[in-house]
Amino acid sequence: MLVTKLPVSQRPASHPSTTNFDRCVLLLPLDGELILASGAAFSASVTAWDPNCSAGSLALFRDPGRFLWHDPSLWHSEDAVRGLFSVDAERVPCRHDDVVFPPATSFRVGLGPGTRTVRSVSALGQTFTRDDDLAAFLASRAGRLRFHGPGALHVVPEACADPSGCVCGNDEELPWVCAALLQPLGGRCPAVACRDALQPEGQCCNLCGAIISLTHGAAFDLEQYRARLLRTFLLPEYQRLQVAVSKVRRTQRVREAAGPGPDTEIQVVLAEAEPGGGGATRLAQDILADIAENGEALGILSATVRESGSPVMGGSVAGLDGPGHRAAIPGVVAAALLLAVLLAVFLVVLLRRAGRLRWSRGEDAAPAPTGPPLGFDNPVFDSAGFADSKQRPPAPQPDAGTTSLSYFINPLFAGQEVEA
Repeated sequence: MLVTKLPVSQRPASHPSTTNFDRCVLLLPLDGELILASGAAFSASVTAWDPNCSAGSLALFRDPGRFLWHDPSLWHSEDAVRGLFSVDAERVPCRHDDVVFPPATSFRVGLGPGTRTVRSVSALGQTFTRDDDLAAFLASRAGRLRFHGPGALHVVPEACADPSGCVCGNDEELPWVCAALLQPLGGRCPAVACRDALQPEGQCCNLCGAIISLTHGAAFDLEQYRARLLRTFLLPEYQRLQVAVSKVRRTQRVREAAGPGPDTEIQVVLAEAEPGGGGATRLAQDILADIAENGEALGILSATVRESGSPVMGGSVAGLDGPGHRAAIPGVVAAALLLAVLLAVFLVVLLRRAGRLRWSRGEDAAPAPTGPPLGFDNPVFDSAGFADSKQRPPAPQPDAGTTSLSYFINPLFAGQEVEA
């Protein structure tokens, strides 16, 4: 038997148990709560000290305030389907989502900085669709116990009425989402196993695969197209792929490259769990072929695709695809070319001084003598007067067998670059 003491502070603590247990002493704070499962019972009595009770042991309670709204790992979507996933920004409640905290459960969530807006909030058996009602609940004792932090939470009961889908609206909160998601990893993204990895809109880290960007017309229906991809293309041969389909805002880079157009586009992300199989490339080509054949009926106006590079065997590309490495490659090549030019000039001067290399203009060349050579030129004492007193030997002919046309291929530039 143990002596259990829950901390008397502004932070609540939980003491879960799935089996029968006895406690000699149970000390509760004034704002403590006991949550019992269906069929469970709790009883207490005032009796003298039981000699069978031990001195007790230390009970460690974890900080209940560690759960954050922005942490994608804490949320679960009821629309989750095998083979489909959501980018990180859409793994936390979006602007048109309904947030449900299951009844008969205890929770405490930190709102963090900033303001977040959802369609509705259900908690403690109540559903809040009016902002005034939610504000009153958050200000109550029960609301302060369950929601804390400097952030604000609002509800606007408007559903997404656009068949082509609605933007999630978590762009401004993405830095906090990524900070919460990567906190267990020390704030760093895991290394990827391919070159020229891609970063979809709304995703915290790079991934291997392909991204298809679609522009659409009024006839496009996002839910129907997502169902079409799931039904037609996510076959057993692509079971190692995960697909995300959503409407996102076009970045400034895309607008500058593609020119004037809509502010949003449909993003189809094909993520490879195990790079190297080429599944994302094949699936992207299948999808593009389907768009070429049925795009008009689907309401799709255009499609562009980006693919990650080749896989890296036996490791990752951490440190190889960074800006510093890419910026260093042209500098190394330029230095090598400059060194080659200087070496060639040095060799030419050296051979010229040794008399091993000569050249003359074609129109000034004297006819070669027919007799045997009478001597050799001394480059130290060669003068105009002395040169006139003797005949020059015939100019040496180049040896075709010694002419070198060798070259090398720089492996860094042997392949085509893949647009990231």
